[in-house]
Amino acid sequence: MRYDLVVFDNDGVLVDSEPISNRLLAGFLTELGHPTSYEDSLRDYMGGAMHRVHDLVLERTGRRLPDDFDEVFHQRVFAAFERELEPVPGVVGVLEKLAGDEMAYCVASSGSHERIRVGHRRTGLDRWFDDGRIFSSQDVGRGKPAPDLFLHAAARMGVAPERCAVVEDSPLGVQAAVAAGMDVYGFTAMTPAERLAGATRLFADMGELADLLRG
Repeated sequence: MRYDLVVFDNDGVLVDSEPISNRLLAGFLTELGHPTSYEDSLRDYMGGAMHRVHDLVLERTGRRLPDDFDEVFHQRVFAAFERELEPVPGVVGVLEKLAGDEMAYCVASSGSHERIRVGHRRTGLDRWFDDGRIFSSQDVGRGKPAPDLFLHAAARMGVAPERCAVVEDSPLGVQAAVAAGMDVYGFTAMTPAERLAGATRLFADMGELADLLRG
């Protein structure tokens, strides 16, 4: 293996949550008087922490979202996860191969710890991720595209940034990984390849990832 640590994004990389959460986010923003399409949500918010939603709405409209926005949104998302969420096809096989190779891995997500755990319990991925492998934007001052979260995860896992490979599916995540000095593998299942152009390598089938990481 050419790396000492594989750092997974969560939404869209481990769990197939992006269609669910962006559909609900677009609907909720529209309901609150900020017309947003599903495509708008993917373009503007995919891969970002919740503060990005607040910041962009305020910047564009001069209006703040309600104080309970995050709470209500997450209630809707978690309820939908319980009904619909599945692991990304092929990712269990990747985790099995990494574990078989005794390769260190973790997750570094813009989502909250609660969101990560809810998704992992629903999809059965919790067996692969104990507390020591889970890092959230809640743990750092700035979320993606700042490098802070990836650097925090690498430091906690005891691996130098240049020995890390990040697996991302959002432009914000690719920017964060590059800024952290890490190689980044851009997953293009949902995101057009040109939007992940800064990645070290692009791939469309999660089943290919383990072999790509071996180089």
